[in-house]
Amino acid sequence: MNISLKRVNAIFQKDFKDFSRNWAVSSVLFVPIGLGFMYGRAGVEDLTSHYLLINLAMAMVATFVQCCLIAEEKEKNTLRGLMLSPASTMEIIGGKSLLSFILTLGVIVLTSYLSGYQPADTAVIVVAVVLSSLFYIAIGTILGLYSKSVMEASLIVMPVILIFSLGSFITQLADSYPILKVALYLPNIQLIELATKVEAGGSFGDVLVELGIIAAWVVVSFIATNIIYRKRMID
Repeated sequence: MNISLKRVNAIFQKDFKDFSRNWAVSSVLFVPIGLGFMYGRAGVEDLTSHYLLINLAMAMVATFVQCCLIAEEKEKNTLRGLMLSPASTMEIIGGKSLLSFILTLGVIVLTSYLSGYQPADTAVIVVAVVLSSLFYIAIGTILGLYSKSVMEASLIVMPVILIFSLGSFITQLADSYPILKVALYLPNIQLIELATKVEAGGSFGDVLVELGIIAAWVVVSFIATNIIYRKRMID
């Protein structure tokens, strides 16, 4: 399948203009950045705390922003026209995901810098964060397709932010409530496990299981996004 970069870029530029005019949505960028600054000033060095910020950044930026961008298209009744345009599914989803992806990585880099987090192996962490970001963007796309307005999107995304940013606290209750052990396989928890191994001197070969689980989440979320998107095309 040939992908037109011109169409992807056109969708990206439109989203950038819409995003820059919507302060209610763009203000979420400052939450993880502000917390990162506070963590840095407080001298927080705990790895779990750093990844609480990183997972929060992905949930609030990748998922929330992506969800609102899709919901805004639906609210303005322009998504249907985009779906029926000559642009392919990959071009539309890719174009509408590009802004969320760039913003997410930018916020994570700035937040990590302000909080003082310096990974032992940057390459491994970058791969894991990129994979995780793709998962969160896919979730945001799915939620956006189910939302009817930006206001509804702001509400429907809240459980995702809570589960994936505070999931590390849920796992602490796994011994008392065995059913919660399922949470150990969530991508945010696997990212923390991966980072822990990296800090202990692990390389790519030592974190293949964690990367594999995160990649599996990405594949499943992408398949679900494609199915739901195509279903919305014929609704």
